[in-house]
Amino acid sequence: MRNKTLLIITVGILLSFTQPSGAQDIWGGYLQTDNRLRLNNSYEFSWQEYRLDLKIEVNPSEKAKLYGEVWLRSWGFPAVKSSSDLFNKDKVSPWNLDFREAYLDLYGFVSDNFDIRIGRQRIAWGTADKLNPTDNLNPPDLEDIWDFGRHLGSDGIKGSYYLEDFTFTGVFIPIFTPAVLPRGDWAAALSSPMDIPEGLILRNLSDSIVMPTNEPKESSVTGVKIAKNIGGYDFSLSYIYGRDYLPLVQKIVFTPTSVPGEVDIHSELIFPGMHIPGIDMAGSIMDIGIWAEAAVFFSEEIGLIIDLSGLEMGIQNSIALADDPYVKYVFGADYTFKNGVYINGQYLHGFIHERGEDNLEDYFIFGIEKKFFNEELKITVSGGAEIKDFSDFENNYACMFLPEIGYYPIDNTEIKIGIMLIDGKDNTTFGSVEENDEVYLKVNYSF
Repeated sequence: MRNKTLLIITVGILLSFTQPSGAQDIWGGYLQTDNRLRLNNSYEFSWQEYRLDLKIEVNPSEKAKLYGEVWLRSWGFPAVKSSSDLFNKDKVSPWNLDFREAYLDLYGFVSDNFDIRIGRQRIAWGTADKLNPTDNLNPPDLEDIWDFGRHLGSDGIKGSYYLEDFTFTGVFIPIFTPAVLPRGDWAAALSSPMDIPEGLILRNLSDSIVMPTNEPKESSVTGVKIAKNIGGYDFSLSYIYGRDYLPLVQKIVFTPTSVPGEVDIHSELIFPGMHIPGIDMAGSIMDIGIWAEAAVFFSEEIGLIIDLSGLEMGIQNSIALADDPYVKYVFGADYTFKNGVYINGQYLHGFIHERGEDNLEDYFIFGIEKKFFNEELKITVSGGAEIKDFSDFENNYACMFLPEIGYYPIDNTEIKIGIMLIDGKDNTTFGSVEENDEVYLKVNYSF
């Protein structure tokens, strides 16, 4: 608590002293409330977040810009387990400070055609709507599994050079940061069940993660991109060398307990190295917006060791992730009809957590929205389908349906109520959490 307070005070002091005379300051942000109620037998609140987003942009000259963004959040539910916890305000009323971005832009740095950005930054690559196979510079922020496309900022340097109608971009991020996984029981959507040999009973399940060392060759992430408009369409080619932001199991150890047939299981996880070339495009045909992107993932081969020696069953070796390349891709389109109805559709091959060609599933995502009463009311219907195996569709599907009503009573204010419904087989990503249907109420005021 004390450290968070000191950080806020420090940021405020720094901002007050870093504003040169004549600098133009732009403040903005939003206040957002988000409450969700689980629609299973318990009818419990599953999510509570009250977020104050603060953005500041300082322009001391035409050659420089300072930008920062933080989230102040009243977050989650009281974590009181004993009377001693009542003395801890962080447990009685949890909150946190999320440092999203803070960077300095220098324009015409060294050369009139060269710009540089230094600091914590969100570097979004790709042209698709939130689901981007080429967007691999920043670690995914999967805390809210429904907030597709959300990433953490990364501390690094980005340089952009402009040559005629080409844009050349280079990025260097010195320290690897893993992804943030979904909270609570939503984590089941991105994890695989542990297979236990027949006849054994699990007592404790634990794991440890091996982080890359803080050496540039082990921990850094680098990327380059070339972008150009050709015939009215935006194209780019990219390449990233880094690591998978989601951990992969490379070793499993079974340890017997004092009870016959009972075992403890410990897993060791790592972050595989990756080479990722990509391509994307965006444009329009008539009045229809179109986009497409694809990325090829070249991973180092990761072996899997299953240590059963404690059970006198020896050690088994297999492959956790082969070095065979696999391709994730997406394409989609959107269109607004003359009556104001907006539609959006995408097809995605390979979700964010899927690895290896044989493990990539297919996803169809859609959205339809229409505004009424001078745009004071908006009805949105969105959803999607997940197909794990077309040849056995009946046993390998999941579907999501998300209707929502938005009301705009005054300028910059939005009130939304909606429902998230899931159905499917438990061997699919979203089908594994089909019991997590929710209704939500959100309020957002921007300033």
